[in-house]
Amino acid sequence: MEQQPQPQGLLHWLRESVTVKLIFIGILVLVLLIPSAMINSLIQERAQRQDDTVKTVTDQYSGDQLIQGPVLVIPYREQQTQSDSKGQTTTTEVIKTLYVLPNELNYKGNISSEVLHRGIYAVPVYNGTINVSGNFTKADLASLSLKREQLIPEKASLLFSISDLKGLKTNPQVVVARQTLTAEPAAGDRLFANSLQVAVNLEGLLDNPVPFAFSLDIKGSQDLNFLHIGKTTDVELTGNWTSPSFGGRYLPDTRVVNDKGFSAKWRMLYYNRPFPQQWVQDTDLLTNDKRSADATFGVKFKLPVDDYQKTMRTSKYAVLIIMLTFVSLFLTEMIRKQKVHVFNYILIGAAMIIYYTLLLSFSEQVGYNIAYLIASAATIGLIATFLASLLKNGKAAVVFTFILTLFYSFIYVLIQLEDLSLLMGSIALFIIVAALMYSSRKINWDKP
Repeated sequence: MEQQPQPQGLLHWLRESVTVKLIFIGILVLVLLIPSAMINSLIQERAQRQDDTVKTVTDQYSGDQLIQGPVLVIPYREQQTQSDSKGQTTTTEVIKTLYVLPNELNYKGNISSEVLHRGIYAVPVYNGTINVSGNFTKADLASLSLKREQLIPEKASLLFSISDLKGLKTNPQVVVARQTLTAEPAAGDRLFANSLQVAVNLEGLLDNPVPFAFSLDIKGSQDLNFLHIGKTTDVELTGNWTSPSFGGRYLPDTRVVNDKGFSAKWRMLYYNRPFPQQWVQDTDLLTNDKRSADATFGVKFKLPVDDYQKTMRTSKYAVLIIMLTFVSLFLTEMIRKQKVHVFNYILIGAAMIIYYTLLLSFSEQVGYNIAYLIASAATIGLIATFLASLLKNGKAAVVFTFILTLFYSFIYVLIQLEDLSLLMGSIALFIIVAALMYSSRKINWDKP
């Protein structure tokens, strides 16, 4: 009887060893980290392109708006005495500046918002009128070691600012102390970054409240903020944007958001305001970044979702999905005694990497949720069809389709939950590991 040739020992062990197969799968998962990182870089590049497009649109239209002021500016005289080397003294008169913040400051505005499109990107912009009113009361000169006769009220001025003057659609007419004045750019002023001013004669008026009122017909994009500088600052804002985000140092006291728009009201007192009620000379006080941030608040006209952020978060789970898929396929292979060639693992891994480019490209066109459905259905269908043909077993392909659907549904739920994603993810992973442990009982790990 002819003796059958024995298989080569080492080659046979390499082909049949469960341990070698697991090592290969682990190495393949690590190798797939490289294209996964490249996908992350692509998402960041597309997100940066969106940011650049938004910046271009806002530069052409008008940027974020921060409304600051008004501030009452009163020059005053101060005598300075100097002695020379011979002991002779000379007295000179210098002009300095007193700054006074409003006692009452009211902002009331109605904002009309829309979305501008540049290619596949969208930028929220707005138009509106902000009515500003309030009054200044008598300054506490004694606390500043000043006397009434030092002031030069006939050369007083009112300063205010918006962060992007390109967004100012009309020339503001300011009514202050019953004088109607036209605002002009304040050349050389350092109190605000983009100052407007009106010169006002307050001779004989400083002992009584000085009322003011003006309107700002403005346009801007994405953010509308205010600077809390009044002893009492009241803001009432309404608009047609249905997904506003209120931020900054102060949240609204009351707010209503529905499918018709929003309304919000703020009322702030000066107790936690980072500015004094009056001061002299310091032109950098209101532009100090820390102080300004502590007194800024407003509304952001944000788009309902950030598809790039969600796509990036999804891609961070790529290794987890690939690993769980390979482990599930390996267990299926071992339990059903049907070998899957290592090259087929590579093809399946490639399909799961391409999934993220599908998700990214479709999300730019139809939004994240629909894109997730399309990319997941296409990838699951491709892998299931491939396995059905490979294993010659429709039932196994159906089971694996269910497993992949479960994995992708699990990731989608994690992305949507946000605040509860860690808790739910931990529970789900625990259940998955338990299922894998249960399934692995039928595998003969000592198989050569």
